[in-house]
Amino acid sequence: MYYLGIDVGGMSIKGALVDKEGVIHYRANIKTEVEKTSEEILQDIKDLCLSLVSEGGIKINALRGIGIGIPGSIDAEEGVIVYSNNINFENVKIVEYLKKTFDCPIKIGNDANVAALGEMKYGSGKGSKNLILVTLGTGVGTGIIVESKILLGKYGAGGEGGHMTLVYNGLPCTCGKKGCWERYASATALIRITEEYSNKYPDSEVAKIIKKEGKISGKTAFIAARNGDKTGAKIVSKYVKYVAEGLISLVNIFRPDCILIGGGVSNEGSYLMKKIERRVSRYSYGGSRNYKVPVKKAELQNDAGILGAAALCIDN
Repeated sequence: MYYLGIDVGGMSIKGALVDKEGVIHYRANIKTEVEKTSEEILQDIKDLCLSLVSEGGIKINALRGIGIGIPGSIDAEEGVIVYSNNINFENVKIVEYLKKTFDCPIKIGNDANVAALGEMKYGSGKGSKNLILVTLGTGVGTGIIVESKILLGKYGAGGEGGHMTLVYNGLPCTCGKKGCWERYASATALIRITEEYSNKYPDSEVAKIIKKEGKISGKTAFIAARNGDKTGAKIVSKYVKYVAEGLISLVNIFRPDCILIGGGVSNEGSYLMKKIERRVSRYSYGGSRNYKVPVKKAELQNDAGILGAAALCIDN
């Protein structure tokens, strides 16, 4: 039995041919052309699905299901993309469109939610029934699993932890609100903080790395901190506080078995995870008296969305 897992992102649309055990047999991706209309992007998704079937060496009637993870608010029951602020989607009937070509079950879900499902079934969250996946990228995505089920909320619009208010009347967010957690804890925010400190401390190791490389990245402050630079250490400490503060709120509400961190920033590994875990453990309600929630790097990285999307159909 074969399934397609499709992960729609702001930069690329990734897909794979997956078996019922979660093994990827063939994969491909295309660029997400966000300037296109929703109809044109749907065509790209359909073409990618057809390519995965033909290049993967199976017949279209051998396909047992297609799962798709999409950023934004998703009405999974109706098969509709209600709204996505980074891609030109609003009230798009994607399942109805794809059903004209594919005679198999088609399931859709929010990208962060399906990535969390992928990690629970095949990655770092295997064996956990309650977990939260937090992706630190351009924004902050959260996928919440409660008793082995994705927490969806009405019309699939729940679980948007990145848009919790961290700072009242704080920095403006692309969602239209101010002070959202993602404006302080995303990789984008880390780069902004790094730039601010490099300008303030032009003789720091951070500033020297930026000058040498000609750019600022999410790695810059961590490289400097590991080299003993005080400015780099200050940036990392400030960033950890912002990330942990949002996680503490999530832990106080859900008290999951574990928290998984994904996105490019997660590549800092245990150096970052242990710092976050210590702060979350210290300041979560009850402190050391309650269950200490482990903070771990998400294992599947870019495959989490693909495998989680496929799992929407495999589980059904």
